[in-house]
Amino acid sequence: MDKIKAKKRVLISVFDKMKILDLAKTLADLNWEIIATAGTAEILKKAGIKTIPIEKITGNPEAFDGRMKTISFQIESAILYDRQSPKHQKEAKKLGIRPIDMVICNLYPFEEITKEKNCSLDKAVDFIDIGGPTMLRAAAKNYKYVTVLLDPKDYQKLNKFLKSGKEIPQKIRLALAQRVFQKTGRYDKKISGYLKNVSRRFKI
Repeated sequence: MDKIKAKKRVLISVFDKMKILDLAKTLADLNWEIIATAGTAEILKKAGIKTIPIEKITGNPEAFDGRMKTISFQIESAILYDRQSPKHQKEAKKLGIRPIDMVICNLYPFEEITKEKNCSLDKAVDFIDIGGPTMLRAAAKNYKYVTVLLDPKDYQKLNKFLKSGKEIPQKIRLALAQRVFQKTGRYDKKISGYLKNVSRRFKI
């Protein structure tokens, strides 16, 4: 059990897949277990990076054109439970929950899609991310134990830090968590604003 606990795990589920490879390779070289959603796993596999399919953790297949992938008791529990709480540790062991120590996720590009000429409401709604914000906010809430990355601009900086062999300081995890709440808040505001503008066409 101690050996299992010692092996760190990262969950990677990214829309922008072009910038993730260097960081993922570093994590693999450092013997992190990489859990990935299907699209992300395909890109990592082509680069020779071994992944654990998300459905192996959730116990359910990805479904409904990807609307259901990461939202599950198993995933959110692995991100959220308090590592220092004896009660949480006992419950995690009983429920078979192993910790997820890092979440790397970026959101569906809702704002960019809705700027496209003749973007339909249905298309816009398809680009409202649900699972991504859920994971990101869970990881940000538990920043004491979980590193969360939303912005690809942060990949290189974290990559260098990991290669140095040092533990990621709590102040860095806190700063990354703050960025998540800031950006997911802005994301929700953009969705709300868009839907408000569209709803003006209807009498509600």
